[in-house]
Amino acid sequence: MSSATPPDQDRRKLLRFLSLSPVALMGVGSFASATRAQAQAAGLISANVCMVQTEVTEGPFYIDPKLVRRDITEGRPGVPMRLNLQVVTSDCVPVPGARVDVWHCDAAGIYSGVTNMGAEDTTDQTFLRGTQNTGDDGIAVFDTIYPGWYRGRTTHIHYKVFLDEQTILTSQIFFPDALSAYLFRSVPPYNERGATRDTMNGSDSIARAAGAGAYAAIREQPEYYDASLVVGINPDARSTSGMDGSGGPGGQQPGGTRPAGPPPGGAPDGMEGPGGPAPSGAEGGDPTLPGVAE
Repeated sequence: MSSATPPDQDRRKLLRFLSLSPVALMGVGSFASATRAQAQAAGLISANVCMVQTEVTEGPFYIDPKLVRRDITEGRPGVPMRLNLQVVTSDCVPVPGARVDVWHCDAAGIYSGVTNMGAEDTTDQTFLRGTQNTGDDGIAVFDTIYPGWYRGRTTHIHYKVFLDEQTILTSQIFFPDALSAYLFRSVPPYNERGATRDTMNGSDSIARAAGAGAYAAIREQPEYYDASLVVGINPDARSTSGMDGSGGPGGQQPGGTRPAGPPPGGAPDGMEGPGGPAPSGAEGGDPTLPGVAE
């Protein structure tokens, strides 16, 4: 009997390894070239992998046809960002036709569709929300802006993946603290708030619970940031309702409220990007510095 490991088990081990990588956990630096080559050979758009818990809920799910769109900005100002989410099984097989919903706050920390985000009432607005179906490669793409921040939470984007009328995957995407710090300090409109971010990745309980692979791989392009994440479906997961913080703004239908967050964290490091010099952690730079995880 052959002792060779079946290819699907090899891919499962690769996906698990990537999701637990300390590089992905910190959202910094770059993966070794051999690891990136393994991910590419397995058909993955990134070596950054989030193994997401399965939630079983009652269907059918409400969907607004107006939100089925790639461009979700609705003119909201901010640094342009292209968000790529690839849904795959535990053996790296793309999942076509999955519905992907994303939503996040704007540069001022404001969500659409909520009632208590300060002076601006956004109850009837839909900016920075959208839905796409994955293609044959399991990829859904959104054109958006780099998210801002609000008190008690680190920088993040919410997402849900609907596999059928009863199974959804819910999580959040996180970003390198150093890149966020640069944008919030130096680039308008982020630096026009007159307030200092109080929570970083390490002090955000939801970021810690999301796990090592929940950080996007960031690549700087001439006109925008390219952010990629592979969403791996964990076949051994069990429903853990509420563990992912999905009850935050946008996790429900418009009219939701902003959740309380963890205690304030430490100060961020500096970072450069669009609107300033290229980050030293970008391709061709020092791969050990924060900001770009390839």
